[in-house]
Amino acid sequence: MGLNKQTGNMYPFVTHTWNPIRGKCPHDCSYCYMKVYPQPNLHFTEAEMKTNLGKGNFIFVGSSTDMWAKRVFVNWILDTLEHCCKFKNRYLFQSKNPQRFQGFLFPDDVVLGTTIETNRDYNVSKAPYPWERMMAMTYLDKPKMVSIEPIMDFDLDILPYWIKNIKPEFVSIGADSKGHNLPEPPAEKVQRLIEQLQKFTVVKIKSNLERISR
Repeated sequence: MGLNKQTGNMYPFVTHTWNPIRGKCPHDCSYCYMKVYPQPNLHFTEAEMKTNLGKGNFIFVGSSTDMWAKRVFVNWILDTLEHCCKFKNRYLFQSKNPQRFQGFLFPDDVVLGTTIETNRDYNVSKAPYPWERMMAMTYLDKPKMVSIEPIMDFDLDILPYWIKNIKPEFVSIGADSKGHNLPEPPAEKVQRLIEQLQKFTVVKIKSNLERISR
Protein backbone atom coordinates (compact mmCIF):
# COMPACT_ATOMS: atom_id res chain seq x y z
CA MET A 1 0.00 0.00 0.00
CA GLY A 2 2.81 2.41 0.89
CA LEU A 3 2.53 6.18 1.00
CA ASN A 4 -0.64 7.29 -0.77
CA LYS A 5 -1.17 10.69 -2.32
CA GLN A 6 -4.32 12.29 -0.97
CA THR A 7 -6.85 12.70 -3.78
CA GLY A 8 -10.20 12.23 -2.04
CA ASN A 9 -12.45 14.48 0.02
CA MET A 10 -11.01 13.58 3.42
CA TYR A 11 -8.83 16.63 4.18
CA PRO A 12 -7.64 19.01 1.42
CA PHE A 13 -4.73 20.15 3.62
CA VAL A 14 -3.28 16.63 3.90
CA THR A 15 -0.88 15.62 1.13
CA HIS A 16 -0.63 11.87 1.84
CA THR A 17 -2.05 9.02 3.90
CA TRP A 18 -0.17 6.07 5.36
CA ASN A 19 -1.71 3.02 7.00
CA PRO A 20 0.65 0.43 8.54
CA ILE A 21 -2.17 -0.63 10.92
CA ARG A 22 -5.15 -1.92 8.99
CA GLY A 23 -8.35 -3.87 9.30
CA LYS A 24 -11.81 -3.54 10.81
CA CYS A 25 -11.95 -0.60 13.18
CA PRO A 26 -13.13 -1.56 16.68
CA HIS A 27 -15.11 1.68 16.95
CA ASP A 28 -17.50 0.47 14.23
CA CYS A 29 -18.95 3.91 13.44
CA SER A 30 -22.18 3.52 11.48
CA TYR A 31 -21.17 6.16 8.93
CA CYS A 32 -17.57 5.04 8.34
CA TYR A 33 -16.55 5.31 4.69
CA MET A 34 -14.47 2.12 5.03
CA LYS A 35 -17.57 -0.03 5.57
CA VAL A 36 -18.10 -0.32 1.81
CA TYR A 37 -14.81 -2.26 1.55
CA PRO A 38 -14.21 -5.81 2.82
CA GLN A 39 -12.29 -5.48 6.08
CA PRO A 40 -9.96 -8.17 7.48
CA ASN A 41 -9.15 -8.38 11.18
CA LEU A 42 -6.90 -5.73 12.68
CA HIS A 43 -3.27 -6.33 11.78
CA PHE A 44 0.11 -4.65 11.51
CA THR A 45 1.81 -4.62 8.10
CA GLU A 46 5.51 -5.05 8.86
CA ALA A 47 6.45 -4.33 5.24
CA GLU A 48 5.27 -0.73 5.70
CA MET A 49 8.28 -0.12 7.95
CA LYS A 50 10.32 0.04 4.74
CA THR A 51 8.15 2.81 3.26
CA ASN A 52 9.96 6.03 2.36
CA LEU A 53 7.76 8.76 3.83
CA GLY A 54 9.68 11.49 2.04
CA LYS A 55 10.21 15.03 3.25
CA GLY A 56 8.00 18.08 3.62
CA ASN A 57 4.72 16.18 3.41
CA PHE A 58 1.64 16.44 5.63
CA ILE A 59 0.75 12.79 6.26
CA PHE A 60 -2.43 11.49 7.89
CA VAL A 61 -1.22 8.33 9.62
CA GLY A 62 -3.99 5.83 10.28
CA SER A 63 -6.66 7.21 7.98
CA SER A 64 -8.33 3.85 7.30
CA THR A 65 -8.75 2.59 10.88
CA ASP A 66 -8.33 4.14 14.32
CA MET A 67 -4.80 3.07 15.28
CA TRP A 68 -5.38 4.37 18.84
CA ALA A 69 -8.37 2.15 19.63
CA LYS A 70 -7.98 0.10 22.81
CA ARG A 71 -7.57 -3.18 20.92
CA VAL A 72 -4.55 -1.99 18.94
CA PHE A 73 -1.31 -3.41 20.34
CA VAL A 74 1.11 -0.90 21.86
CA ASN A 75 4.09 -2.26 19.89
CA TRP A 76 2.26 -1.58 16.61
CA ILE A 77 1.85 2.06 17.62
CA LEU A 78 5.45 2.34 18.83
CA ASP A 79 6.86 0.91 15.59
CA THR A 80 4.70 3.29 13.54
CA LEU A 81 5.80 6.35 15.52
CA GLU A 82 9.45 5.33 15.40
CA HIS A 83 9.30 5.08 11.61
CA CYS A 84 7.60 8.48 11.31
CA CYS A 85 10.38 10.06 13.40
CA LYS A 86 12.92 9.09 10.73
CA PHE A 87 11.40 11.53 8.21
CA LYS A 88 10.95 15.29 8.34
CA ASN A 89 7.24 15.63 7.68
CA ARG A 90 4.19 17.00 9.44
CA TYR A 91 1.98 14.20 10.74
CA LEU A 92 -1.70 14.06 11.64
CA PHE A 93 -2.83 11.43 14.13
CA GLN A 94 -6.57 11.45 14.68
CA SER A 95 -8.54 9.25 17.07
CA LYS A 96 -11.88 8.87 18.78
CA ASN A 97 -9.88 7.50 21.70
CA PRO A 98 -7.55 10.49 22.23
CA GLN A 99 -6.91 9.58 25.85
CA ARG A 100 -4.45 7.04 24.45
CA PHE A 101 -2.27 9.79 22.98
CA GLN A 102 -0.85 10.30 26.47
CA GLY A 103 2.59 8.82 27.12
CA PHE A 104 3.77 8.33 23.54
CA LEU A 105 6.76 10.05 21.92
CA PHE A 106 5.58 11.78 18.75
CA PRO A 107 7.52 13.25 15.82
CA ASP A 108 8.54 16.90 16.28
CA ASP A 109 5.98 18.27 13.83
CA VAL A 110 2.67 16.68 14.74
CA VAL A 111 -1.02 17.53 14.97
CA LEU A 112 -3.22 15.45 17.26
CA GLY A 113 -6.89 15.35 16.34
CA THR A 114 -10.20 13.91 17.31
CA THR A 115 -13.70 13.76 15.88
CA ILE A 116 -16.51 15.45 17.80
CA GLU A 117 -19.53 15.25 15.53
CA THR A 118 -21.86 16.58 18.23
CA ASN A 119 -22.01 17.07 21.97
CA ARG A 120 -24.93 14.64 22.14
CA ASP A 121 -24.87 10.85 22.34
CA TYR A 122 -26.60 9.43 19.28
CA ASN A 123 -25.26 5.90 19.75
CA VAL A 124 -23.73 5.67 16.28
CA SER A 125 -20.37 4.30 17.42
CA LYS A 126 -18.58 2.06 19.93
CA ALA A 127 -15.98 4.80 20.44
CA PRO A 128 -15.69 6.79 23.68
CA TYR A 129 -18.48 9.32 24.13
CA PRO A 130 -17.94 12.81 22.65
CA TRP A 131 -17.52 14.36 26.11
CA GLU A 132 -14.75 11.85 26.89
CA ARG A 133 -12.92 12.82 23.71
CA MET A 134 -13.26 16.50 24.58
CA MET A 135 -11.85 15.99 28.08
CA ALA A 136 -8.88 13.95 26.80
CA MET A 137 -8.02 16.52 24.13
CA THR A 138 -8.18 19.43 26.59
CA TYR A 139 -5.14 18.20 28.50
CA LEU A 140 -2.84 17.53 25.53
CA ASP A 141 0.07 19.92 25.06
CA LYS A 142 0.62 19.31 21.33
CA PRO A 143 -0.86 21.19 18.36
CA LYS A 144 -4.45 20.00 18.02
CA MET A 145 -7.34 19.89 15.56
CA VAL A 146 -10.98 18.87 15.76
CA SER A 147 -13.09 17.31 13.03
CA ILE A 148 -16.83 17.98 13.22
CA GLU A 149 -17.75 15.44 10.56
CA PRO A 150 -20.25 14.18 9.85
CA ILE A 151 -21.85 17.01 11.77
CA MET A 152 -24.94 15.96 13.71
CA ASP A 153 -27.45 18.10 15.55
CA PHE A 154 -25.92 19.68 18.61
CA ASP A 155 -26.48 22.23 21.38
CA LEU A 156 -25.23 25.68 20.43
CA ASP A 157 -24.55 26.57 24.07
CA ILE A 158 -22.33 23.49 24.58
CA LEU A 159 -20.43 22.40 21.45
CA PRO A 160 -18.55 25.70 20.80
CA TYR A 161 -17.59 25.79 24.49
CA TRP A 162 -16.17 22.27 24.23
CA ILE A 163 -14.12 23.16 21.17
CA LYS A 164 -12.82 26.34 22.78
CA ASN A 165 -11.60 24.32 25.78
CA ILE A 166 -9.59 22.07 23.46
CA LYS A 167 -7.80 25.08 21.92
CA PRO A 168 -7.35 23.58 18.43
CA GLU A 169 -5.18 25.14 15.73
CA PHE A 170 -8.09 24.57 13.40
CA VAL A 171 -11.47 22.89 13.09
CA SER A 172 -12.66 21.01 10.01
CA ILE A 173 -16.42 20.84 9.47
CA GLY A 174 -18.15 18.51 7.02
CA ALA A 175 -21.44 16.70 6.50
CA ASP A 176 -22.49 13.14 5.82
CA SER A 177 -21.71 12.35 2.19
CA LYS A 178 -23.11 8.82 1.98
CA GLY A 179 -26.76 9.09 3.00
CA HIS A 180 -26.64 7.49 6.46
CA ASN A 181 -29.78 9.30 7.62
CA LEU A 182 -28.04 11.00 10.53
CA PRO A 183 -29.76 13.66 12.69
CA GLU A 184 -28.43 16.79 11.02
CA PRO A 185 -28.69 20.41 12.24
CA PRO A 186 -30.55 23.11 10.29
CA ALA A 187 -28.54 25.50 8.11
CA GLU A 188 -28.97 28.51 10.41
CA LYS A 189 -27.57 26.54 13.35
CA VAL A 190 -24.55 25.45 11.33
CA GLN A 191 -23.83 29.04 10.34
CA ARG A 192 -24.07 30.20 13.95
CA LEU A 193 -21.67 27.45 15.00
CA ILE A 194 -19.15 28.53 12.35
CA GLU A 195 -19.42 32.16 13.46
CA GLN A 196 -18.76 31.23 17.08
CA LEU A 197 -15.79 29.00 16.22
CA GLN A 198 -14.21 31.67 14.03
CA LYS A 199 -13.88 33.90 17.10
CA PHE A 200 -11.10 31.72 18.48
CA THR A 201 -9.79 29.32 15.80
CA VAL A 202 -9.42 28.70 12.08
CA VAL A 203 -12.42 26.96 10.53
CA LYS A 204 -11.89 24.81 7.45
CA ILE A 205 -15.21 24.17 5.73
CA LYS A 206 -15.44 21.09 3.54
CA SER A 207 -17.36 21.20 0.29
CA ASN A 208 -19.80 18.52 1.47
CA LEU A 209 -21.12 20.89 4.15
CA GLU A 210 -22.82 23.02 1.48
CA ARG A 211 -25.70 20.53 1.27
CA ILE A 212 -26.94 21.42 4.76
CA SER A 213 -25.57 24.93 5.30
CA ARG A 214 -27.20 26.84 2.44
